[in-house]
Amino acid sequence: MRYQTILHYIEAAARYGSIRRAAEELALTPSAMNRRIQAFEAELGEKVFERLPQGVRLNPAGELLLFSARKQIAEMDRLRSQIADLSGMRRGHVSVACSQALAPYFLPAQVMEYNAQYPHVTFNISVSDRGAAEHALADFSADFALIFGATHLPEVEVVLQAQQVLHVIMARDHPLAEQDCVRLRDALHYPLALPTKAFAGRQMLDLAMARSSVPHRLLLESDSFEFLKSIVAQSQALMVQIPIGTPTDPDGAIVSRKLDSRDVPHGTLSVLQLRGRNLSVAAARFLDQVIRALEARFHVT
Repeated sequence: MRYQTILHYIEAAARYGSIRRAAEELALTPSAMNRRIQAFEAELGEKVFERLPQGVRLNPAGELLLFSARKQIAEMDRLRSQIADLSGMRRGHVSVACSQALAPYFLPAQVMEYNAQYPHVTFNISVSDRGAAEHALADFSADFALIFGATHLPEVEVVLQAQQVLHVIMARDHPLAEQDCVRLRDALHYPLALPTKAFAGRQMLDLAMARSSVPHRLLLESDSFEFLKSIVAQSQALMVQIPIGTPTDPDGAIVSRKLDSRDVPHGTLSVLQLRGRNLSVAAARFLDQVIRALEARFHVT
């Protein structure tokens, strides 16, 4: 426990690539944080950061230290959560990495449901791509991850998989909004506002369009789902999304309709955890709640 504070400082400086920004987050002066880190480096007998003109970067010794630090911090969080649970305080912290589709609707609802029962538990929700989410599990910066189309590192285990059928999102008054299920050939008659090719949903659609004889017109690409939703709300354009990321307001400006599974096969949303890691009480409870919510809505394996 002796080094918990300084390890938090080093973790924050590495995360931001800047001692100044890390100090602001932790309500310290940059000079005070820098002195603490330098004193730790002197005691360790090794530098852990490369000092650069625009910030700091971990050197190889620092990379080893950070991995160990995150592991210790996670274990201490788990211990604190267990002790708080014994005392009835039910405190703790939960870190989740997720695909962008889970950020607007599903996870906020889950966090608020959990918060109503355990108001002293805090959260960090990080929107990540597949690779970054898996690495966040491996370096202990995320307790678990919810990723669409995940490719799995050997040290990451699949807790649950939920089937996701691709949907099209459109303006409420769009001609296709009258249909419950949309054929791809009908959707391709309208301009497309699509996520970039890095997203699994876009990759699924591209494969389906490559098999179709109907030409398509790409209006724009963006890595922001919120921007894409704004575009389709104001136009005849269509975007694609998995059902866990589709709008939930029945009176909203946009609606979603399922793409026919004959045209586009389903994908998989994976709940991932570092193999062999024991989660804190708070994180384990939240993971159980998320799993129950997915089981209630989707076909899971």
